[in-house]
Amino acid sequence: MSDKKAYPLRINAEVLAAMQRWSDDELRSLNAQIEYVLRDALRRSGRLGSAAAPSNPEND
Repeated sequence: MSDKKAYPLRINAEVLAAMQRWSDDELRSLNAQIEYVLRDALRRSGRLGSAAAPSNPEND
């Protein structure tokens, strides 16, 4: 069972296109890339425990 929730997101077209290019470069889906960026920002700001964020030393 997944603990993920669907959430509609309104986003600027330019930002969305940039995220799509980034996700393509890293071989992730757009959804996975957005979640990765959000988790990384939360982890770096101390708002998310490090155990909840996947570790990827290449991107730190």
